[in-house]
Amino acid sequence: MKVALLGCGVVGSQVIRLLHEQDGDLAARVGAPLELAGVAVRRLGRKRDVDVAPELLTTDAEALVTRDDIDIVVEVIGGIEPARSLIVAALNRGKSVVTANKALLAEDGATLHEAARAGNGDLYFEASVAGAIPLLRPLRESLAGDRVRRVLGIVNGTTNYILDKMDSTGASFTDALEEAQTLGYAEADPTADVEGFDAAAKAAILAGLAFHSRVTAADVHREGITEITATDVASAKAMGYVIKLLAICARSDDGRSVGVRVHPAMIPRTHPLAGVREAYNAVFVEAESAGQLMFYGKGAGGAPTASAVLGDLVAVARNRLAGTRGPEESTYASLSVHPMGDTVTRCHVALDVADKPGVLARVAELFAAHDVSIQTVRQEGHGDDAQLVIVTHRATDAALTATMKALRDLDIVRAVASVMRVEGDD
Repeated sequence: MKVALLGCGVVGSQVIRLLHEQDGDLAARVGAPLELAGVAVRRLGRKRDVDVAPELLTTDAEALVTRDDIDIVVEVIGGIEPARSLIVAALNRGKSVVTANKALLAEDGATLHEAARAGNGDLYFEASVAGAIPLLRPLRESLAGDRVRRVLGIVNGTTNYILDKMDSTGASFTDALEEAQTLGYAEADPTADVEGFDAAAKAAILAGLAFHSRVTAADVHREGITEITATDVASAKAMGYVIKLLAICARSDDGRSVGVRVHPAMIPRTHPLAGVREAYNAVFVEAESAGQLMFYGKGAGGAPTASAVLGDLVAVARNRLAGTRGPEESTYASLSVHPMGDTVTRCHVALDVADKPGVLARVAELFAAHDVSIQTVRQEGHGDDAQLVIVTHRATDAALTATMKALRDLDIVRAVASVMRVEGDD
């Protein structure tokens, strides 16, 4: 089985290392040797983290993926182009493809799946979500006989590290981000992580597999963590909660649509996700027959991601050797993605209010007017420091948003200090 590798960066170099170190074991597991036949790179003379025979390196990626002797193409360059064109070219020539490209799969996975079907090749992408954690294959295969209700989890290690440090040390967002960058958990430009783009792409992939429907990154409601303050984290901690950036994919009660969202949320400290520390990932899958399943482990990094790539590579090679294919994209359900406004959730709201009689009554009246009931409320401070802290019962996000807008116009409310959704305790 001849393998072409696109990219020799953090992940690609680890893929090469594992292919070399485990060549005998991999050959035994596949039933034939896996031979690295070429590596496409941007610059030939660049110093690399792994030894690669110079004759294997090329800057002509298209020529490499369309070579007649290539059986499998592994893509770890990331981004939309030229990755999309190269993957489609390989699939059209009957190659099988293993990719870790979450952004491309979330934006235009349909094109890749259609090319795989037309070329009669496999498209595997376990490494695109949650690094080394076996997650996509259980959704794609192990739970194919079940009905998934919800997928809830932490799928971005950078943001989890930042929020964990804010919770455990009281650090500000800026300080925690700088520490994450120093340790290599965050990029110099952390936008994709801290603004939720990375998690949104992964949520789209998870939702598509879980609910047998096409979901793109554009369908995902997305909020990042840049507005979370040390005060928000401390307030959550005082109430027995921790703040996490969650990816939530859930089937509606009537089963006709799904909601897919990424946003910060408070979860009880007793919830298993609350104990996910530093840059680790964890995902809950709730299915009708299987019940609750939890997948936990390293969600990023060269070696963990390469482990997932190699797992797919072995599966794809076995299929080619046997003359078979793995499962195709399953979109038979064709469920629509309902807007965030229709999503039912709960909120924790902190209001800076005037310190005078009747404030609570007027605030409660406004909540009731928008069909949002209050579960708990407490008043803190006096004078200029007076604050109401409210946790609502479940209501549509549209109703909660309308309530917050009305509160800002209320003369007794000086400011809406914070609004945070609450998950995981229902």
